[in-house]
Amino acid sequence: MREALQRAWLRRGPLACLLWPLSRLFGLIAWARRSLYRAGVLSTERAAVPVLVVGNVVAGGAGKTPVVMALVQHLQAQGLRVGVVSRGHGRRTQDTREVLPGSDAMDVGDEPLLVARRCAAPVFVARRRIEAVRALLQAHPGTQLIVSDDGLQHHALGRDLEIGVFDDRGVGNGWLLPAGPLREPWPRRADLVVRTRGAAGIDGFVATRRLADHAVRADGSRTPLAALRGQPLHAVAGIARPQAFFDMLGAAGLQLAQAHALPDHYDFDSEPSPWDAGSSLICTEKDAVKLWRRAPAAWAVPLELEIEPGFWAALEARLSSIHGPQTA
Repeated sequence: MREALQRAWLRRGPLACLLWPLSRLFGLIAWARRSLYRAGVLSTERAAVPVLVVGNVVAGGAGKTPVVMALVQHLQAQGLRVGVVSRGHGRRTQDTREVLPGSDAMDVGDEPLLVARRCAAPVFVARRRIEAVRALLQAHPGTQLIVSDDGLQHHALGRDLEIGVFDDRGVGNGWLLPAGPLREPWPRRADLVVRTRGAAGIDGFVATRRLADHAVRADGSRTPLAALRGQPLHAVAGIARPQAFFDMLGAAGLQLAQAHALPDHYDFDSEPSPWDAGSSLICTEKDAVKLWRRAPAAWAVPLELEIEPGFWAALEARLSSIHGPQTA
């Protein structure tokens, strides 16, 4: 059903038209909620430091987490002490907690764990992002700026800058859920927009996603991606758009004996393995934080993101107008 919906969201066909009345109701509820926040009936809480929200208006994932990691690493290189907050989608816990490199992905979420490992920054998860912000600042009072992974529609958390992210789907058929992929109408106000080159009809800074030239294992060992050519590999991907990963592997010259497209945030611990025990596995970094517990020999291929230089200049110009962050 999910795949049928995602196909329907690309055009205004029969299924989308059938669901269109429900999208009007969804839009009315979303408008009413935004209005309550604007009127002060529902309160927005601001943090003691600037908050940057990275999110999307399209359901199904658009590459927010790679943008978050690129942002954090760029800001760290500028001398800023940066923290990250998230809901930790797909985790089995509901509390507020810090994400440590050795955390269990099922307790903190796979994407927050990936951010914590890749960026070596304080990361906290909570059902309400403002609670994650409070906990992070209490545990790490020297933090100068916070990046929220997702949360454009989470108006309870005040923000100083919003970054919208689009992949090559753009806005799909342009309709709201469930008739289309939009969580809220577009265009809407956003300080900066990042888009992949194929995102038709979206103005913003172009980001290029590509595989790294190497793969890694749980023990830290690395191998050039080219060294895996000619080997029959079993690819697994529990991400929003698995086929995109498989296509990149194929473009890199790798031979995929099988490709297992799994649900986003797939639980490798509790679900049956869709591959043979002796398979030579290859996966995404996001999957690896869970898969390595069962298959430490699996190869994970990092995803590299390059955003055009104008984005960083625009970001720094906006940050310079925000009172609070100062380089160390």
